[in-house]
Amino acid sequence: MTVPPVELDDLADPAAGFPQATREQWRTLAAEVLRKSGWDGSPDEAEAALTTTTYDGVAVAPLYDAADLPAVPGTARAVRGPGAWDLRQRHADPDPAATREAIQADLENGVTSLWLDLNAIDPAALPAVLDGVLLDLAPVVLDAGPRTAEAAEAFLRLADGMAEGAALPGGNLGSDPIGLAARTGVTVDTGVAVALARRCAAEHPGLRAITVDALPYHDAGGADAEELGCSVATGVAYLRALTGAGLTAEQAFGQLEFRYAATADQFLTIAKLRAARRLWARVAEVTGVAGEPGRQLQHAVTSSAMMTVRDPWVNMLRTTVACFAAGVGGADAVTVQPFDACLGLPDAFARRIARNTQSLLVEEANVARVADPAGGSWYVERLTEDLAARAWEWFREIERAGGMAAALERLVPERLAATRARRADNLAHRRDPITGVSEFPDLKERPVSRRPGPGLAATSASVSGGGLPVMRYAEDFEALRDLADAQPSRPTVFLATIGPVAAHTARATFAANLFAAGGVATVTSGPGTDPAAIAAAFRDCGTPVACLCSSDRLYGEHAAAVAAALREAGARKVWLAGKGEYEGVDATLYAGCDALGVLRATFDDLGVSR
Repeated sequence: MTVPPVELDDLADPAAGFPQATREQWRTLAAEVLRKSGWDGSPDEAEAALTTTTYDGVAVAPLYDAADLPAVPGTARAVRGPGAWDLRQRHADPDPAATREAIQADLENGVTSLWLDLNAIDPAALPAVLDGVLLDLAPVVLDAGPRTAEAAEAFLRLADGMAEGAALPGGNLGSDPIGLAARTGVTVDTGVAVALARRCAAEHPGLRAITVDALPYHDAGGADAEELGCSVATGVAYLRALTGAGLTAEQAFGQLEFRYAATADQFLTIAKLRAARRLWARVAEVTGVAGEPGRQLQHAVTSSAMMTVRDPWVNMLRTTVACFAAGVGGADAVTVQPFDACLGLPDAFARRIARNTQSLLVEEANVARVADPAGGSWYVERLTEDLAARAWEWFREIERAGGMAAALERLVPERLAATRARRADNLAHRRDPITGVSEFPDLKERPVSRRPGPGLAATSASVSGGGLPVMRYAEDFEALRDLADAQPSRPTVFLATIGPVAAHTARATFAANLFAAGGVATVTSGPGTDPAAIAAAFRDCGTPVACLCSSDRLYGEHAAAVAAALREAGARKVWLAGKGEYEGVDATLYAGCDALGVLRATFDDLGVSR
């Protein structure tokens, strides 16, 4: 095709001189590619074949255009974040001296606010922990669970001791009775929250009293719209309590800060934070609070559920993507978890990498210089609106059940349990892969150890045995890895690699990767088709479990004979990598199979007690 020369007047249109592409053309080309994998649908069905669905039932299409923009006038400003964000680090070391040292290092190296877990740190140690911190410059957020009143009092005494004329620039006393009930099962009591909010409104206008923490719902396996709906219902419950105690609607809005999880699914995270502001703007509109006083203040935290104990270095990649998404999504404050956070208390190196992740995105990548950079993206705008709609439906369902406190008794746990079960099934089948754990595990990795300490998801969770469960996506695979490592010798499966290298490599690699996800090593027979030679290699291996690996054509020619030879050599279980039924084969493993089920059955066949 010859492209005509572009005149200077055409530079405003980069597509000048090119023919207009149509959606129908894209569908035709997509269908041609899909047919190469065995799909036999029509071009009109190509889009549906490539569409995925989130845990909330929101359809994510492979292609968006201007027709997908939500026709909701006046919402653009409601979803926009501030652009620049606050770099907030969490501290949970019960040793006051160690915490003070870590705080000083953070503040000297880019961190702009502090988040203190006073379930781990004694509230009485606050003066020592914050010694040297300029409270009129560095906002402090508390998280004390059942000790909120004690912790708030200790902090307010420090605030009252500031120099004359100095004022707190922000921060939050962290009262969240509904979040505490979600984590622990205790009865909701808003008395302390209301009292602290009234005190902040009267004496410390820069300080907020209440955190609407949505992390318990995310940590319990909930989906994004479920997290949003629970947060809005909680926020509305607090508004009712505060206005009922005499605060104006604007004062009540000014006492709330919302906390959300940021995950490695960057587009869902971006859309979730934008949708959260959209939802809260609607609440503000209904209650008559307009403009800045009704804007949602957001604190985004990289997800605990997505973190791994195995190959924890990969967590740096997960948190980088999550942090980027939180910034692009418009969070007011972002906390990046250190890569070793779920191993115990993070070391200095991990803390430095966590804060430098944010510093790089802000200072070098300039992500914070643009407000709502995803605004106008057909995909993000559509996803934002769809998430908001699902979350609003869920919020209304909670309200019909009597509000968030009442819904925590049955409705919320049952809804989250159903989502958690679907998520667990996808994890088991590796439809939701975990790099370094369920996919591409490293059996030779050196374990990383840290001093014992509370993980982020454990915040306030030790108060009682009740509350929502805490889920970490990798935990089932990691439990098998731990069991394998604890054996006198590593559990092993024999791979009967039938035929030449080119014929068996793909499936042998797949099988080895699957078994390694449970800590099981593999030994191969090498290329060849002689059943006797393969059986001899199996006997030398000393394991009772074998797996055939080859092409479908060679399976048809040799699978039955090799399986019979393996049985005669003492094989207790014979797997086959691929699909199909063959004489002598007990079961198959393939892409999309229940990997956890395969691994657990293998442990049983190897005589490893689970």
